[in-house]
Amino acid sequence: MSDRRQRLADARLYLVCDQDAGAYLGAVLSAGVDVIQLRMKNAPDDQITDTGCRFAQICGSHGVLFILNDRPDLAAEIGADGVHVGQDDADVAQARAQVGAERLIGLSTHSREQVRRAHGVDYIGVGPVHTTPTKPGRPAVGLDLVRYAAERATVPFFAIGGINSENIDAVRDAGAGRIAVVRAITEAESPAAAARTLRLAMEAGKDRIGAT
Repeated sequence: MSDRRQRLADARLYLVCDQDAGAYLGAVLSAGVDVIQLRMKNAPDDQITDTGCRFAQICGSHGVLFILNDRPDLAAEIGADGVHVGQDDADVAQARAQVGAERLIGLSTHSREQVRRAHGVDYIGVGPVHTTPTKPGRPAVGLDLVRYAAERATVPFFAIGGINSENIDAVRDAGAGRIAVVRAITEAESPAAAARTLRLAMEAGKDRIGAT
């Protein structure tokens, strides 16, 4: 297993953020975030590249995986560890051709069929578990899909969507050994404290839950 894939297997807490997270990135990485995804959907390429290079350097210094959202064509250039694509984004085979065999590819899934058909990727996101303004119009899948992924996913999966310190126990108890969050950290009064709380909650259940 490559170093990137081993770190992915060991990961518990994944943060999806934009360039504003640069103000506190080092703090949340020290507090227990294992994976950072930079999502700058509508930004020009030069801005993504500049921000991505900066994030890659910070993540690298902390030994944390750095994933770029939806831009496999830029992943190698900025030094990302991988790329994350959605169901309507870049084709997985095309993304693999662009990032190569050593970098990671993640895929968003929203149904049992999509979980079953997630081939050629290194991990999947499963959700949104709860409704969230970061995915307007996307209906919540609830905990049933988390339970299904815990039984059927063939790669590591991260439950995502409206997960926070108040509902994390239920998500973990449904079988999620890993979670991905946005607002629970980015909108917290203390992002580092929020990250630490979420990490501790996941660590509390790791002996009881198989982290596929």
